[in-house]
Order: sequence, then C-alpha cells, then structure tokens
Amino acid sequence: MAYTYPAGLYTDVRIEHVFSTHISYTLRELEECREKRYSAAFIRVYDGDRWYYASTSDLDSIQTEIDALATLAQPNGSLAESDVYKRLSEQTDSVLVYADKAVSAVPLDDKIALAQSAMPGLEGNAYIKLWNVRYLDEYKRKEFYSSKGANLTFDYQRCGISCGFQMADGDARFREAYQLGRDDFSALRGFEDEMRALIEECEHYLKHSVAVEPGVYTVVLAPIVTGVFAHECFGHKSESDFMVGDEEAKKEWALGKKLGSDELSIIDTGTRHDAGYVPYDDEGSKAGMTYLIKGGVLTGRLHNSVSAADLGEEVTGNGRAMSYEYEPIVRMTSTYIDKGSKTKEQIIGEVEHGILVKDISHGSGMSTFTLAPSLAYYIRNGKIAEPVRISVVSGSVFEALSDIDGISDTVEHSAFVTGGCGKMEQYPLAVGMGGPYIRVKNMNVQ
Repeated sequence: MAYTYPAGLYTDVRIEHVFSTHISYTLRELEECREKRYSAAFIRVYDGDRWYYASTSDLDSIQTEIDALATLAQPNGSLAESDVYKRLSEQTDSVLVYADKAVSAVPLDDKIALAQSAMPGLEGNAYIKLWNVRYLDEYKRKEFYSSKGANLTFDYQRCGISCGFQMADGDARFREAYQLGRDDFSALRGFEDEMRALIEECEHYLKHSVAVEPGVYTVVLAPIVTGVFAHECFGHKSESDFMVGDEEAKKEWALGKKLGSDELSIIDTGTRHDAGYVPYDDEGSKAGMTYLIKGGVLTGRLHNSVSAADLGEEVTGNGRAMSYEYEPIVRMTSTYIDKGSKTKEQIIGEVEHGILVKDISHGSGMSTFTLAPSLAYYIRNGKIAEPVRISVVSGSVFEALSDIDGISDTVEHSAFVTGGCGKMEQYPLAVGMGGPYIRVKNMNVQ
C-alpha cells in the first residue's frame, strides 16, 4: 500500500480485515445469531517525544488521517537516533496460515448444527437447571505498513464452543462450563463425549463435595490451572511497561534473580497456533520465544518498542492491541510453564495430605495472587479422594515460585473460548496458556 509519509516523523498503519460469528442459545432459545465483517485501520505518528493516534473504519481516509496527525507532531531531524525508533520494525513478509481454511467459508448452518449438538447432553442431566451454548469464531487478516519500509500481511483464526451450566440438588448449587477452542472448525467436531464426562464429574461434585478445612496445604495444580497461574500470577509482572519510570520495580524484577528450582521455566511465545498466535505483533515486530524464567532464574520480560527502549533491551513481539481502536501495549501471547521430569502419578502420589485443583473459575495476581477453584479434590496418602469446596487459594508470587517442588513431564495447552485477558481498557484479548501438573508447598487455602 502506497502512502505519503511526512518527513522527520515515524508513521505506521495497521489495517484489519475481520470476520466473526456469534451464536448463543439459552435452554434452546436462540438469543443471538450474527455474522460480522468489517475493515478498519489504526494510524500512529511519532516525533521522538510523543505518539499521535487515530483510528478509522474508512480505509480511503488513511492518508488524510496521516496528514492530520502530522500537523500535531514536531518534525525531528534526529529521529533516527531515538532508541524507540531504532526498535521499530522494518520487516517485510506475508504469513497467511488460515486463508485456505477460514471460518468465513464455513456455512452458517454448519455452525448452528455444531452448537445444537451440545443440547442433548445438557438436557439429559436432571441436575442441570439452566444452560447456555455459545459458538464463536473470528478470522482476522492484518496488513502493516510503516515509514521505515515495513510491509507485512498475516492472519489469525480462532473458533470454539462454550457450554455453561448451573446445577442444583436441594440447597446445593454448582456452576461450570465446558469449553473447546481450536484454530480449525473441523477440529471442533466430536466434543460431545468429553462434555458429558465433565457433566458427570460435576454431578458427583455437586452431590458429594465437602467444605475445605482452611489451612496451609501442598497443592497440585492441573494444567489448565497451571496456565492461569503462569498468566495471572507471573505473566502480567513480566509485561515490562509497568517498570517504565519505576526504579524500584526494576530492582525488584532484576534479570538474573533466582526465583525457583532449577527445573522451573516459564515461556511466552506468539508462534504457537493457538489463541495467542501472533506471527508479528501490532508494531510489526516478529514473534519469538521469550524465556521469562529459565532454570529457576529470571531471564527475560515482554516488550514493545517503548518499554524495550526504556530498559535498554530488545523488542519481543508483544506489542498488541485488542482491535483497530487501540494502540499496541505490552501484552502476553501464549504463556506456559515448561515440562519437568516427574510423571503426573508421581506429582500426586508423593503427597500425603494435600489438594488437587483441577479447574478454576478465575484467577488474579501481581505480587500476590488468588485462584478461585471450581473443581478440587483432597489428596490423601497419594490418592485423589473426596471432592472439596474451596473459596480461594492465595499466596505470594515469589514464595509460590520457590515452593514449586514438582513439575510433570507433559505440557497441556488451553485457552478460554469466551472472555480473554484484560489490561487497562483493552478487554478481552485472546491469549493462550498452559503447563504441566505442578506441585506447590505452603499454599493458603480457604
């Protein structure tokens, strides 16, 4: 795309061509069924001192927007010497992975039929009093151009089904959801047996779970919980824009700091074909694999051009925006704890008295963290025992990382179909997460 870029300024243009589908049923009543297509753009101008932004859904007005932003900026003959400018992309590439299997080509009737295939399993359980089925997809093709010569085209795709349900047995209540996300529509077929197995487990939990005795426990986190822990409790602290201008934070999170066992590694990467896939970020920087922790040592953090310049480091491909309406800020892509050396059976079997957290409803954290389990079980004498109701598992991030004393040898990756990651006003952003089973000593359980 040919644009006239103003002299003495940096300019980039991010164009997004988006297709999405949203289908929603509650108790077989169709509440929403829509397909949406649009193209729009986000434009930035930088003069070495500050950024100027505009967004538009009229692609023919992009040059006008560039010219208008240029009138606000101050041309800078020394811009090429700026640490931020040096880190801005000059990449040229085309990475179209999903064009031949785009969800935009799948008939709407097939998507409706997939959603409806979940209904018999939900209706067939007498304890389910309310249920909802949602099918969602998105195909996005991006173009990126800049005054430094960047010329990129790349795409992203995600589709999935979410089946939420509420159970009741007398005064007992329980809420859970089955979710399956993929990057290919055909990979969603055949989920019904897995969903029914979860419903049966939830029925058992509803009828037989006991309240936890509050205390300090050794806790085993299942892979999906490990992923949330890595994302919420460590990943956000690795988004280095929170350190810009904060000398105390830089000292607290100094590279080379020992944080855990030699077996502990935490990785963020945009190269996995899951919800966090971004071959190039929204500044045109190429995705890579960033070891946030390697061998128990803090070895890296996530950057866009501004944070990388401030800390004297290199960009990592983590300048991401939720949509064309927002500027790119430092965000995770797919964040996970890497595999260890123990089997799942060893992780659990070596616990005399503890808790297995199999799934959670939500989690949050920065220096301290909280996890709210939805499915959890006591571990007694190395065996999974009765289901247990827990309000919250909490602790210090640094202490929890150092208290990890077991990591299983298989990593499972997952992503939430509904919702996503929130930061500042940008919510929800699609991210991936995952990990092995991990065992953590001395966790507070209530």
